[in-house]
Amino acid sequence: MFLDTQPLDVGQLASRDGGLDEFRIHAPIEVRALLRKLVDGNVLVNVSGSDGTAYTTTIWAIDHARGTLSLSADAADPKVQRLIEAEEAVVVGYLDSIKVQFDLHGLVLVHGVQTSALQASLPREIYRFQRRSSYRVRPLGRTTPLARLHHPALPEMQLQLRILDVSLGGCALFVPADVPPISPGVDIASVWIELDPDTRFETRLHIHHVTSLDSQARGVRLGCSMVALPREAERMLQRYIDQTQKRRRLLSLD
Repeated sequence: MFLDTQPLDVGQLASRDGGLDEFRIHAPIEVRALLRKLVDGNVLVNVSGSDGTAYTTTIWAIDHARGTLSLSADAADPKVQRLIEAEEAVVVGYLDSIKVQFDLHGLVLVHGVQTSALQASLPREIYRFQRRSSYRVRPLGRTTPLARLHHPALPEMQLQLRILDVSLGGCALFVPADVPPISPGVDIASVWIELDPDTRFETRLHIHHVTSLDSQARGVRLGCSMVALPREAERMLQRYIDQTQKRRRLLSLD
């Protein structure tokens, strides 16, 4: 299963045995390193306000001298104004298999000559959460595994998206840059998954997060979970994963 882009309830985690120590990063050098990875990777992050507002953007600058970070923002977007007015805001992003989360304090909208930015104080601590373990495989073979679906915001648009990897809990899809954005948090019904000639089934996908890829990829990665997967489809998927693992092991021995 993929974790959601919604913030985890750290208060609830703190009440458990062991508290938050295993998740909390507070050493300044480690905090700076994680923030730098988010900036250098142009990682899409989700900013959630206490009023339920969610805004997807990137962290584009860190100013250690002033103790601030800046996030790209469209000043004309109503969500940006609602975030400014919210009492609290939390950032969530993904670095490979790690979910990164931290609070934003002193959030303000800064206007430049041509652009605007959301600016806040540098976080003193960051939480790192490992995604739930679910063995993922990258498809092998001559055929290209595809997910066939209708764009959730444009139902008349039919898409064939390449499947980057798959597990029993979900899959990752590649969305080309020329496809209108698909937002986290939406459900897409009637998605037809085609992994190979023997592994084809229909399911419902929930979009958990959108991740930027390198500039040469010309697209983004959608992290999805499969919702209410039929038992027969689950059996087919398990067989596909097992066979792919075996084939990959054999190839590594050649």
